[in-house]
Parts: sequence; C-alpha cells; structure tokens
Amino acid sequence: MKKFVAMLLALVMTLSLAACGQKNDTNDTKDDANSDTKELTYAVEAGSAGEEVALANGYNVVSVDSQAKALMEVQAGTADAAIIDSLMAGAMVGEGTSYPNLTITDQKLTEELYGVGCRKGSDLASFINSVMADAYADGVLEATAETYGVQAALVEQPASEFTASESDSDVQYIKDKGTLVIGITDFAQDQLGEILFVDLPDAGASFGADDEFGTVESLKTVSSLYMPVAGEVVERNEALEGKPTLVNLNCYADGWMLRIRPTETPALMTAADYRSQLEG
Repeated sequence: MKKFVAMLLALVMTLSLAACGQKNDTNDTKDDANSDTKELTYAVEAGSAGEEVALANGYNVVSVDSQAKALMEVQAGTADAAIIDSLMAGAMVGEGTSYPNLTITDQKLTEELYGVGCRKGSDLASFINSVMADAYADGVLEATAETYGVQAALVEQPASEFTASESDSDVQYIKDKGTLVIGITDFAQDQLGEILFVDLPDAGASFGADDEFGTVESLKTVSSLYMPVAGEVVERNEALEGKPTLVNLNCYADGWMLRIRPTETPALMTAADYRSQLEG
C-alpha cells in the first residue's frame, strides 16, 4: 500500500515564503509564517483530501474539478498555490513538464492511505500483495518512484507469496477472460480409445484456423489435431504430459489441451450443438 502525501505547489517566488517559515525554529517566526501562508489563495480539487486540509487550516481556497485544473489556476495566476497529491506533483511539475516554472515545497500537509479493494475471500488480494512484494524486492517500485520524484513516499512491501483459491478463483477468471479452451470432444476420445500421448505446442505459438497444432496417440492410432480458430497459444495443459488419460476421463475439464487468445471472432458450436449434429 502506498502513501500519497498532499504537498503545496506554488510559484518559486511565493514558495520562498513558506520554505522560510518551515526552516525557522522559533515559535514567533512559525506563527508569522503560518499567518502569511493563510493569506495565500490555494487551488484544490473539490471533495479531495487537499480541500479538506486546506479548509481545516483556514486557508483561502478556490475549488476546481480536478488536480490538473488546480495547477492551471496557479499557472494562470488566479491562485498562489495548489494542493495536490505528491505523485501527481512529481509527474507534472518542474523541469521537463508542462509546468517548469512551478516547484514542490517540502511542506507535508497530510497523509492518506490508498488501497485496492477485493471481494471478501478473493485470492486477488493475495495476488496483488505478491506482485507488489516482488516489485519492491527487485527494485521496480523504487525505480518507478524515482522516475516521478516520489521516492520519499515509498512504503516497504513485506514478502508475500500468492495463494490461489482452490475454487472460484478471481485470478484465474481474469487470466482466462478473453481466451478459448481447445481440446477434443467426448465423441472423439471415445473413438480413439485409451490415449497414450499428446503432443502440444508451447505458449506463444500462433496458428490459423484449420492449422495442425499437434497430435494425439492412442492404442488404436495417431491422429492430428486441428485449430478450430486462429489464435495464439497462451497456455498448454502440462498435466497431460504425465497423465494423457485425463482426456479420456474428462475431456471438457481436466483433459483440456490448449488455452488460446483468438485473433478473429469465432463462430463455434456449443457441445450440445455438436452432439445434436452427430445424432442428427
């Protein structure tokens, strides 16, 4: 979970006053600086934490409908400073941005915790935690934070391993979305008899409709497998390597062969339609 810190943004000339106020140690000087700060006009996003803290501190505010527009108010001179999230500030303010004449103060106004919500019992939370932990461990999060100048807001991510749900997995649902499962029908496996070996392509291989993509060997024969629709192989069923008879046991579940991402919109029959065609 990352922390996003609301920061003050202002023109360099205006910021020098706020910065001087933070650097002094005496209470009198701090009070003077706070008094001067309250005389400024701050652009804030309506309904944001920035607006909340500005009003709580008695600041003069101009409320706009986005943080980007808050920066525009400062640029146009209709506000002295803007209060926005530090992550956005790092990306949009300073040299090489659209606002090179604005700068970020070192004054921290407040902190917020942002998180990702998942349904109760979902394995998606475990997956997200593991991804964040890995990204922190290998330096990806730090490099990203440095790119946007917000490394001070980076929060250490504890080690976490993904634990998938045995059933009703949200992670698997997301992975499967937009893919098709390829295999043979119950009629086909019955005609082949006991299956001894299934030869399948690796993930990443691409095939056109009706292309041969593998073979299946049974006690009776060796048969070619043909792709019903053009697409790229996303995953193959590794379990068939050690137990090819899964195709015989349940060809529509554990005995699936490939998962592909189609490159065309397929017009395919359902299992019931296929069964009706055979019986008709």
